[in-house]
Amino acid sequence: MNAGSGAPGTPLAEEGEAAVHLARRALEELLPRPSLRDAAEPFRSLPLPAGFEERRGVFVTLLTHPAEELRGCIGFPRPIFSLRAAIPRAAYAAARDDPRFPPVQVGELKRVLLEVSLLTVPEPMPAIPRSEYPKAVVVGRDGLIVETFGASGLLLPQVAPEQGWSSRELLEGTCEKAGLPPEAWKEPEVRVLRFEARVYRESSPRGRVVARAL
Repeated sequence: MNAGSGAPGTPLAEEGEAAVHLARRALEELLPRPSLRDAAEPFRSLPLPAGFEERRGVFVTLLTHPAEELRGCIGFPRPIFSLRAAIPRAAYAAARDDPRFPPVQVGELKRVLLEVSLLTVPEPMPAIPRSEYPKAVVVGRDGLIVETFGASGLLLPQVAPEQGWSSRELLEGTCEKAGLPPEAWKEPEVRVLRFEARVYRESSPRGRVVARAL
């Protein structure tokens, strides 16, 4: 699955548009109700595309508008919830529980862009020497997960192009996200997984949804 795929009018584009609209609706309905125990509960019977019943990994990213500075990003890298449940939970957590930022307030929503990344299942790197990992990682296609002894870090596929990173820098950045030395990916006890994503974003708050070409 290639990032940003899904021409206007295709099922993929419709799925992406529905995903972003669900994330927006979740924030608008849930932020005024902080006592709600499960962010997915109000949307269990909402009409959605059939694919939303599938378990999928997903991340929801919040960006300020118009500066497009990160305001929150949380998600589920593995397919543990259906999209119907995962998107509201990730959206609410990105707005309220990202420890890097203060909680988003209701009045901010008109100045926040929403981006939803729909993930493939993370897979281990191929059976090649670790020195060859940078050649196996494709910037703009691959996101990475690094795991070892209870520490983990994840970077979405869009991060490397946004930062102007090489594949090696993406490997190093993911290690640093996990709290590890930059070259920890070379160590045999460190597990490296890669995944892809389709990424959809509002063009403006509550505006048209577009597929991002990474």
